[in-house]
Amino acid sequence: MATRVFRDYDQQALDAEYNNRQKVKDAADYLERYASESARARAELACRLDVAYGPGPGETLDVFPAPGPAPAPVHLFIHGGYWHRLDKADFSFVARGLLPAGAAVVAINYALIPTVDMDELVRQCRASVGWVYRNAASFGGDRARISVSGHSAGGHLVAMLMSTDWPAFDAGLPADVIKAACGISGLYDLEPIRLCYLNDILKLTPEAARLNSPVHHPPKRSGPLVLPVGGLEGPEYHRQTDDLAAAWRTRGLPCEAVHMPWLHHFSIVAELEDPKSELSRLIATRILSL
Repeated sequence: MATRVFRDYDQQALDAEYNNRQKVKDAADYLERYASESARARAELACRLDVAYGPGPGETLDVFPAPGPAPAPVHLFIHGGYWHRLDKADFSFVARGLLPAGAAVVAINYALIPTVDMDELVRQCRASVGWVYRNAASFGGDRARISVSGHSAGGHLVAMLMSTDWPAFDAGLPADVIKAACGISGLYDLEPIRLCYLNDILKLTPEAARLNSPVHHPPKRSGPLVLPVGGLEGPEYHRQTDDLAAAWRTRGLPCEAVHMPWLHHFSIVAELEDPKSELSRLIATRILSL
């Protein structure tokens, strides 16, 4: 009988559960689509690319100014890739889905593991929020209306941002610097990540996994957090989403899991190519409107 390594999973089953590229047969096609649609978005939309928000080579962001009058709400997007793959340039297409809602869109980068560890990666994402708060006016944004979304590992980083004590991180930031957020098929409990094949690269210790697991660190107070998850995701992704929503609700915080049928791990974020899609409309009405 195989040895259980996490809940009811043995090593082979746990590895398979988190290997999205093997679970989705056309995953490579979606990744190519992300890149091509993003290149088209950068060619067609007004943008400021590779703006530095910190001193490190990974600390850059792309700004897509709002199409309407300033000051406009500002929406940050954080890419996924299990913290060691992909780039903001692969997700410029999200601007096409969110600009029509009247927001400026900012896609952020962060240094990838193993060039940094998880603690530093999270710090960089927090630093990007500080940069946006201080510089929003330079691209027509309203620093009093900052929101954030992210996909997969980016969903994890969204939840970490929502759990941040902002004045403790940066005395110049208000406690409610982020007004609302959306984690898309995200990862909120890093213990199974530590125990599966991904840790060959991530090198998470038990302490680092718990410190960076948002499910264990709900904030004292927060704006709304919406957690869409694809109906075709595996059971661990649904558990991750439902457990974070339950942890927040137990603290009386506004959080809702939204299960979206017929979408898998790669098709759900592709919804942001289209401003009329269910996910784009969810962000526009539940996040950007605050």
